[in-house]
Amino acid sequence: MHRKIIKTILFVLFAISCKTIFAQQDAQYTQYMYNTLSVNPAYAGSRDMLSAVLLYRSQWVGVDGAPKTQTLSGHTPLNEKVGVGLNIVNDQIGPAKETYFDANFSYSLEVFDEAKLNFGLKAGAHLLDVDYSKLNIFDETDNNFQPNNVDKKISPQVGLGVMLYSENFYVGLSAPNILETKHFDESENASESVAKERIGYYLMSGYVFEMSNDVKFKPAILTKLVTGTPLQVDISANFLFYDKFTLGAAYRWSSAVSGLAGFQITDSLMVGVAYDADTTEFSEYSGGSFEAFLRFDLFKSYNKMVTPRFF
Repeated sequence: MHRKIIKTILFVLFAISCKTIFAQQDAQYTQYMYNTLSVNPAYAGSRDMLSAVLLYRSQWVGVDGAPKTQTLSGHTPLNEKVGVGLNIVNDQIGPAKETYFDANFSYSLEVFDEAKLNFGLKAGAHLLDVDYSKLNIFDETDNNFQPNNVDKKISPQVGLGVMLYSENFYVGLSAPNILETKHFDESENASESVAKERIGYYLMSGYVFEMSNDVKFKPAILTKLVTGTPLQVDISANFLFYDKFTLGAAYRWSSAVSGLAGFQITDSLMVGVAYDADTTEFSEYSGGSFEAFLRFDLFKSYNKMVTPRFF
């Protein structure tokens, strides 16, 4: 019964605001540290190898129409200065489906103490579909709940980022999309937007402490600011044991607590999972959120890493 109630509430609120809807914006990740290219284009090529990640996230398990996200990204250095990457994201919530395609470019400068400063640029497209027939409407004869569908609305995306990093430290600032694109319906009043992309600003940082030859500890923080929404802060702490096992926990401010685990199967292949437990009243209706990822690294034959970098 609770699930039916929350489903009705979610969809009614969505439908009521259908003439002025703000899109979900960028997809949310608990394991962003393994999917950094989605957050900051300056990360492209920074691992000094070809690196590819496949990630799946199911948010608010058990709630009909809850967000589901699939991400495929890869990046590689072209030389000591230039890195490139490709990112594809499919994000679904209720009747809306968003697909992102973007190419990433980074340029690196050598700075102090063997640190590098990367400047990143991304360009791509955003594809939006909204099928209002998927809404569970109580009174289907109500004209206020009869908007036209949004069918494959394409808009450009441009993002910027900068990242300073060394062997054990990183700090990055980025705006994955700096274009505030409006999507319009095809109703009589086309001046009202169905969805609008807001600029999101990300600040992230982390440091790896060598606690012993077999144990590394990495605290990290990610903050996200979008106009008109609360500040989002993710704080995480991960331990790496014997360069094989990763265990950690995270806290999303006023939202969720998370557990993370990963295993380096081979030098090239890593898998990981995460689970978010809601700390809000919404936990009564949701089974939490689940993530899983698979990462593949292709080392250069003359530059195989003895120990994997912890970010």
